[in-house]
Amino acid sequence: MATIVSAKEVTKSYQRKRALDSFSIEISDGKILGLLGPNGSGKTTFMKMLAGLLRSTGGEVTIDGQKPGVYTKSIVAYLPDVNFLPKWMKIKDAINFYKDMFKDFDEKKCHELLEFMALNEDDRVTALSKGMLEKLNLSLTLARKAKLYILDEPLGGVDPVAREKIIDAILNNFTEGCTMIVTTHLVNDIERLFDDVAFISKGKIVLQGNAEELRIEKGISIDELYREVFKEC
Repeated sequence: MATIVSAKEVTKSYQRKRALDSFSIEISDGKILGLLGPNGSGKTTFMKMLAGLLRSTGGEVTIDGQKPGVYTKSIVAYLPDVNFLPKWMKIKDAINFYKDMFKDFDEKKCHELLEFMALNEDDRVTALSKGMLEKLNLSLTLARKAKLYILDEPLGGVDPVAREKIIDAILNNFTEGCTMIVTTHLVNDIERLFDDVAFISKGKIVLQGNAEELRIEKGISIDELYREVFKEC
């Protein structure tokens, strides 16, 4: 199976703090990977590198065989863990913004996702609840025809009903030939999505493998394994 993301001995330092420390991982094409770890473990730093927003201090990162740059940005759809849409926008303005920004943006698909999420395109961004805003940002991200989707805490701070909508949207829009990397602290809610998982602590991978094989080998769920791996954190 082809590798879509490769990281070899990657480091990233912020002054005296090292966010990634000899971080290495290979991510197979066509899979959903759960990148799991406590706050400050390096998850978001790595995702920002893949999105082309940060550069490594050392080591090498490639996406589809290329170093992060113009090409990789064209095939990566990134959902950050914070809202990035200007407050003056209505939902329909956000659609036009994405249509102008990304050649692979599928406007028809976006409208379908927004309808599925029960969002009104005339609503202002400032009028949306945390859950509604998460649904909007996810809809915009999934409406791109990307090779790699990076979803940083897509369930962050939303109620259980919204979580189910978001999980269903991810499942329904995961197509053959694309790959997803998802971070979350709500492992129990979302672990059924994962083909593979990688546990990260203090900037290093401490455990990784096929999700189902790990469940069978350890005799516990991925959520329980997460709690076991990070019980001292």
